[in-house]
Amino acid sequence: MSKKMNDLLVRDISRRALLKNSVKTGAAVTAISAVSLPFSATAVAESAAVAKGGEETVRHSACLVNCGSRCPLKAIVKDDTIVRIEPEDCKNDDVFGEHQIRPCLRGRSSRWRVYSPDRLKYPMLRVGKRGEGKFKRISWEEATAIVAKELTRITEKYGNEAIYYNYQSGAYYHTQGTNAWKRLLNLNGGFLKYYNTYSTAQISTATPYTHGVYAGSHFDQVKHSDLVVFFGMNLSETRMSGGGQVEELRRALEQSKAKVVVIDPRYTDSVIAEHAEWLPIKPTTDGAVVAGIVHTLIAENLLDEAMINRYCVGFDSQTLPESAPANAGYKDYILGHGDDKTEKTPEWAAKITGLPAERIRQLAREIASAKACYIAQGWGPQRHANGEQTVRAIQILPALTGQFGRPGTNNGNWPYATSYGVPKLPEGKNPIKTAIPCYLWTTAIDAPETITPTRLGLRDADALKTGIKFMLNQAGNALLNQHGDVNRTRKILADESKCEFILVIDNHMTPSAKFADLLLPETSYLEANDLVDNSYASGSHNYMIAMQPVVKPMWEVRSTYDMCADIAAALGKGEAFTEGLTQQQWIEKNYAEVKAKRTYLPEWSVAKDMGVIDQQIATEKQSIAFADFREDPQANPLKTPSGKIEIYSARLADIAAKWELDADEKITPIPEFCPAWESHLDTEGLKKYPLQMIGFHTKGRTHSTYHNIPQLREAVPDEVWINPLDAKSRGIESRDRVQVRNDRGVIEIHAKVTNRVAPGVLAVPQGAWAQDNGDGIDVGGCINTLTTLRTSPLAKGNPQHTNLVDIKKI
Repeated sequence: MSKKMNDLLVRDISRRALLKNSVKTGAAVTAISAVSLPFSATAVAESAAVAKGGEETVRHSACLVNCGSRCPLKAIVKDDTIVRIEPEDCKNDDVFGEHQIRPCLRGRSSRWRVYSPDRLKYPMLRVGKRGEGKFKRISWEEATAIVAKELTRITEKYGNEAIYYNYQSGAYYHTQGTNAWKRLLNLNGGFLKYYNTYSTAQISTATPYTHGVYAGSHFDQVKHSDLVVFFGMNLSETRMSGGGQVEELRRALEQSKAKVVVIDPRYTDSVIAEHAEWLPIKPTTDGAVVAGIVHTLIAENLLDEAMINRYCVGFDSQTLPESAPANAGYKDYILGHGDDKTEKTPEWAAKITGLPAERIRQLAREIASAKACYIAQGWGPQRHANGEQTVRAIQILPALTGQFGRPGTNNGNWPYATSYGVPKLPEGKNPIKTAIPCYLWTTAIDAPETITPTRLGLRDADALKTGIKFMLNQAGNALLNQHGDVNRTRKILADESKCEFILVIDNHMTPSAKFADLLLPETSYLEANDLVDNSYASGSHNYMIAMQPVVKPMWEVRSTYDMCADIAAALGKGEAFTEGLTQQQWIEKNYAEVKAKRTYLPEWSVAKDMGVIDQQIATEKQSIAFADFREDPQANPLKTPSGKIEIYSARLADIAAKWELDADEKITPIPEFCPAWESHLDTEGLKKYPLQMIGFHTKGRTHSTYHNIPQLREAVPDEVWINPLDAKSRGIESRDRVQVRNDRGVIEIHAKVTNRVAPGVLAVPQGAWAQDNGDGIDVGGCINTLTTLRTSPLAKGNPQHTNLVDIKKI
């Protein structure tokens, strides 16, 4: 260490003084200078704290990113500086639910995120062209007035349907964030709504046509299983923390020693961790392998058709609705008696999926003979152009084999967690009923007239009255980075004649933040107060986390509750927004509601300093999907029109007859395999772009959150996975810098040559921040530079794993 650095480290300087002097803001500053912080700031701040000799204290917070888990963070603080992050204590690590909820490397890196050089520090107003990232610092009073003025101007000129709160998932708060903004907008007359999510559009839309409502058996049921079949399920990377379902599954497999089969284009970490057999399927073809399995079950008399007809409609002609044509059942489709006259043999499936016909037959026999087979699908298989068909095909496999409603079984879905039910800040009622699919907001800016009920899934209106003119984007990089076709999206956002005002609220200068007209700095998780419950992927675990500011909010960052309260006051709705309560008082009120139901919980004066608060809720009875339905389908019908599992959906047949679809799109009443555009079955597309590209989640970030932590990028480098067969013909070796391209764009990224991805497939990690080099090449390696804005047929959802590309060494 140099003498200069050593002198720095022992100086008696406070973190406040250091950060205060880290930036001198002029009238106009670029995005870089506006968020500057010395690279060594964290080390200096920590060392300054040590030099002062302050006492270490423990504070409690949480990681609120959308990984599906929810991990408490125990922060060790000295002199208002975060020294380190530790996991919270546990009751008994041998018992799931009492075990230590260990945060993953992302959550453990939260202090680096707090002290990141690109933290947003002050309210800033755009001074350059939209997207350039040039801003000037303004006061909070000015920022509040601007938002109130623009909300008033745009609603008066265009109506409230011109206001849009963009889909986001970067911060799952309860008393600030999304709930606060929607509460404010509803008090101001409402806003254009959205439905679906980027993650689950196809499965959430398709499931009601099969099951009525979404349900799934918790992974703890695997302790009763002897066979587990996963389609694209990768918990070891997506839900990898102690608060995630990977812990529940791991402990269940330790008890049952069940055989695990993972069907996925990638040999994921889950295959390794679960000692699983890997079946390397071609992307978009899961519905075909299901068809091949069912053909074997029929041909070898492995099905109980009386049982099937008791619980299902549409397998054969006996249970088809009256509106269905002849030979429209799934059995007729499999045997080639349907319209396509093609028998779905394992050999037929093998040509489509790349899996050996004999292995398809063997898997059918294994499922049929298993005492308890747990079948589930992740969200990757449904995030395709034919994703709705894939969803329904996987869902009917346990129904046909009777592997549902009993201990150790599932219904083909990925299970949500049992919710603790912690209240949130009430959003209020939105007077605007019109809703668009969340993935179509760029269309609602650029060509709103094209969004209709039968063409692009508009709900509760025949047409949009106006395009989106005011965009509110909070804690979400989906304004650019996580949306499709980055280059096209960039052009739409840059046109100020279309969307007239963009408000962005975030912690860091993300690619999306650079497109703000007004940019507001929000508290990070470790600077925030809240009371949050376990997230949707914590399985049978039930807990709350009492969050407290680990350090005082730095610079001029603020809670979004306080931002919204001030804007509401400027609009003359301050009292209606707050109801006379501060954010802290809302938190206490919410805790009191939970305690009223669970009187055994401690008083708030104790709970607020506990971090993790155990719910003590038993879940075994509710953890088996369709248990009551299996026991008595007449007494416990599903919420479908027939009350049964609908293999044939008359509602889908009606939609298929009425909706406007492109020639290469298809909606079918039974889960047929439908070839996807931009797949290996797209013979014309392959002539120009011969490889399929899919995305995957890495351990280094959640979506795009944590991407700006250099330590994580070093630990988990961004690399495109390519099979040796494809790499050799192109002269590509591991760590070569390569370009991946299609008609939508070009990215540069390093290559990883590996047998862990199927031939003909490239796998690109998603979430990297887009970075145009000025020549139209994304050197940041953002996969969405190459993905499409086109949506799937039924859900109008995100098909971001369906892409044809080519690759070359630079």
